[in-house]
Amino acid sequence: MRIMYLSFLFLLSTLFTSLLVAQKQYALPTADVQDLKGQTVSTSTFTNGGKPMVVSFWATWCKPCIAELSAIHEEYETWAEETGVKLVAISIDDQRNVAKVAPFVNGRGWNYEVYCDPNGNFKRAMSVNTVPHTFLVDGQGNIVWQHNAYNPGDEAHLFELIEKLSKGKSLESK
Repeated sequence: MRIMYLSFLFLLSTLFTSLLVAQKQYALPTADVQDLKGQTVSTSTFTNGGKPMVVSFWATWCKPCIAELSAIHEEYETWAEETGVKLVAISIDDQRNVAKVAPFVNGRGWNYEVYCDPNGNFKRAMSVNTVPHTFLVDGQGNIVWQHNAYNPGDEAHLFELIEKLSKGKSLESK
């Protein structure tokens, strides 16, 4: 009986520990980035009042990134009205090219929050190896979905997931 009890305690502690690790593993990490004016901003300030948020890593030299963000731009106002979603675009352009980001964004009229990660701190914290890399964050700041690359139409699937989250559903539910 004592062995069963100790086995049960071990199993319970293992389960509890794995749940803590899983939660920590999926939280949006904290790193310093720069706004388009060059001011330092902590990613810990990235919130959306309990509503979904999209974090999209991109670069000015990345054609699929530009295609993705431009496609989302076409629908973004509607998405925000219907779901309250906020998009945060993180440029991974390095220090030599960071000055190109603001004119690039302004020229396209993107009305997202755009930040630069010229040293790659946030990129590393999010384990981003290639762009575009898009993350969906729930209202509690947890990463619940991610996608690498872009094909036309991917934004429609992203919006379906955003709608589920905005209605309080899990992404696994139909």
